[in-house]
Amino acid sequence: MLLDTQTVGRTSLSLSTVRGVSLAVLAVVVGACFTWPGVTLVRDLADPAMAGPGIPRHAVSLHRDLTERFTVWARERSTSRRAAAASLHDVPSTEWPMFSAVFYLLGTVELERAARAGLIPESEAPMRYAGPAVEAARALITDPVEHSWVRTHWGPNYLHTQNVFFRALLISGLTSHAELTHDGLSLPLLRDQVETLAAELDASPFGILDDYPGECYPIDVLTTVGLIRRADRVLGTDHSAFVARELRAFTGARADQFGLPRFRVSLPSGREEQPSRGIGTSWSLVFAPELWPEQGARWYTTYEAHFWQDHGWAAGFREYAPGTEPEWGFEIDAGPVFEGFGTAASAFGIAAARRNGRFDHAYTLSAELAASSWPLPGGTLLLPRTISHAADAPYLGESAILYFLTVQPIEGMPVVPGGRIPGSVWFALVVFLGPAFLVLALAWRERRVETNRAAPAALLCAMGLLCPGAGVLALAGHGVAAACTAVLALLLPFRASSP
Repeated sequence: MLLDTQTVGRTSLSLSTVRGVSLAVLAVVVGACFTWPGVTLVRDLADPAMAGPGIPRHAVSLHRDLTERFTVWARERSTSRRAAAASLHDVPSTEWPMFSAVFYLLGTVELERAARAGLIPESEAPMRYAGPAVEAARALITDPVEHSWVRTHWGPNYLHTQNVFFRALLISGLTSHAELTHDGLSLPLLRDQVETLAAELDASPFGILDDYPGECYPIDVLTTVGLIRRADRVLGTDHSAFVARELRAFTGARADQFGLPRFRVSLPSGREEQPSRGIGTSWSLVFAPELWPEQGARWYTTYEAHFWQDHGWAAGFREYAPGTEPEWGFEIDAGPVFEGFGTAASAFGIAAARRNGRFDHAYTLSAELAASSWPLPGGTLLLPRTISHAADAPYLGESAILYFLTVQPIEGMPVVPGGRIPGSVWFALVVFLGPAFLVLALAWRERRVETNRAAPAALLCAMGLLCPGAGVLALAGHGVAAACTAVLALLLPFRASSP
């Protein structure tokens, strides 16, 4: 017996009434926070477009749910001018807002292409409703205030001095905007960036440049080459010769011990600072098949051999090669590392696997992502929202997932089916669907037991503290803790003694 009504006194509110109200509210909370995610997970696991080419239904609904919120955020972000005060080395407040807009635009492009290809109904083509969001994304990407941190790094000539990562984001966003809108608004700046950055890379000794002063990441250069090639489609240019020459930057003496593109090197020497890593390799392998199909296929095979692991309860890509770094840790770009698994490496790996036709990997990774996203009614993905930067990039996680799920294999790529549901996904189903059976069991108990005894004052006091506490946690962005606290508060009456 948790609470003794003889010692804490009585109230005029019966325990039966408190239990009935708690049960009704509990059913709503459990339905929204647990049953809905469970049903959504079952739907995703059964979606053939998760296990093969096509657009998952989750991606279509996510784009529609995200678009209005993204538009409001992007406009408010530009109006607020917060970027001018961002700390120079604070990645979430500098890089992540730009990345959010780029991911949203990339996902929108993939959905628009899917509508033209008949993969989704024409009525669900995103540009039927997403025009304001696309314009808001372009405005954010081109806003000089958003460029404050790279201007500080590189000076007033930041758009024509190395600065690879930022200029790649600019090229990606402008290319997507041009393809979606078919207007010429983005073309002059896009052409300038493509031509000057390609020429600068081509003229460099190793085909690579710095992202930031003293920081060179070949994997960012590789994705930049892919983005330049994509820009050719909207500019009517041809950088195929440049692309062929750029392979020098990632092969032979410029590759790591496995033959994969290095993660970080030192310039001007070209000395390796960090070999291949999961987050960088997963991202670059989204673009490699479009540039060098045979080399891209070899890289993926090598990546699988040295970085893919399956422990039964989970499967995915490692952040570091075995035996080179701790199996547990955290980094701002890579995210948490659990028993070697890289969370960002595996998330980006969904896009890499889909682009390379490896749906045996893509399905497993997508199942794990769906299980860990915790979708809520209204379209919010609770955990991605939680790990995104609440102040500066609240929709980074959801925008990234939108893009990852919409990537299609390149034309002519053999498709490898398969994949499995890891133990962690089955556990998530129990977590999501189990509380519904608890509510049903409590409802069955209450229909058989009538409790007219007064509700203990201590019980009402405890509920009066926990329920507002759940609200505070929810407002603070701790959704999972808020849901668990609310459930605990609503279960308390059923621990009180019966007559």
